[in-house]
Amino acid sequence: MPVIAGLAGAALVGLLVYGVSAQSPTRTLDEAVARRVYPPAPSTGDMLPLLSGNGRRSLASYGGKVVVLNFWASWCEPCQEEAPRLEHVQRELARHGGTVLGVTFRDASPDSLSFVKRYHLTYPNLDDTTGEFAHAYGTNELPESFVIDRHGHVVAISRQEVSVAFLNRAVSLAESS
Repeated sequence: MPVIAGLAGAALVGLLVYGVSAQSPTRTLDEAVARRVYPPAPSTGDMLPLLSGNGRRSLASYGGKVVVLNFWASWCEPCQEEAPRLEHVQRELARHGGTVLGVTFRDASPDSLSFVKRYHLTYPNLDDTTGEFAHAYGTNELPESFVIDRHGHVVAISRQEVSVAFLNRAVSLAESS
């Protein structure tokens, strides 16, 4: 009987640990944007390595630009589908002083670099090696994208493959600024 009680206790502790560690991501940003209260983008000062290996950048270094912040991974099929759309919108945004900024999430750097080459991505890509940057946005599934205005506020969120309408909103914002 003591063995069974010990196993049951261990199982309960295991469930508790799992429950705490597997909590849903925060959707605070989503709630604010839905209310049209545009919060500052989280973790803007975090320095992340450029995927190319040539230095580090932060989201703050793109201040004054409209940014489509896109979290992706090479193994993500919807990410593969949206990559050409993001590259196309990059050309539009660049004409108006904006950019797409990719952030790899839970991906091996060699695979990410192959993805960038395969899809001929010209926009900058950062490597979120710890996942902390993505978690600040409530990201834990891919792809997820955020439109950040010239003042550094999150104004739109896509928790799935980006639509043309979502990207057009970013371009319109860049054109009007």
